[in-house]
Amino acid sequence: MSKQALVVVDIQNDYFPGGLWTLTGADAAADNAARLIADARRRGELVVHIRHEFPTQDAPFFRPGSEGAQLHPKVANLAEEPVVLKHYINSFRETELKAVLDRHGIERLTVVGNMSHMCVDGITRAAVDFGYPVTVIHDACATLDLEFNGTRVPAAQVHAAFMAALAFGYAQVVSTEQFLAGQAA
Repeated sequence: MSKQALVVVDIQNDYFPGGLWTLTGADAAADNAARLIADARRRGELVVHIRHEFPTQDAPFFRPGSEGAQLHPKVANLAEEPVVLKHYINSFRETELKAVLDRHGIERLTVVGNMSHMCVDGITRAAVDFGYPVTVIHDACATLDLEFNGTRVPAAQVHAAFMAALAFGYAQVVSTEQFLAGQAA
């Protein structure tokens, strides 16, 4: 059994066009995530889906029970694949994620999903704190424009800054093509 798991973070309907919190590049990132999911399934690796719901209906997105809070069809889980429900940025916080990974003897994580600057960053840093080596697939992640102190920060720069920070000290950060080529070798 493989000791590596693919963790698919918050690829949910609200992040896509027509949703309540549209991300830049969500479709392209989800297409890459779908390729990685297919590869992990082919190799018999554990695929864990993370689904975020805020606890109240007045949330700006991912409202409890809403269609927007459901996993996007491009990355829908198979019946045997766990879906971990979370209410915080860190996918390990007050969830069963660590128990799921332990139950399957997982030692390494590959992370894809949304948003680069929040939940992808959060799970990567927490996973490293738990001792997991992590690979983040940068073109299977998406984010959005941000604003700080009157300065608009384009999504591409937000994404690049967070991927650079993770690559500096937390994770191996590679493209879908690089990862799949390495898996085939």
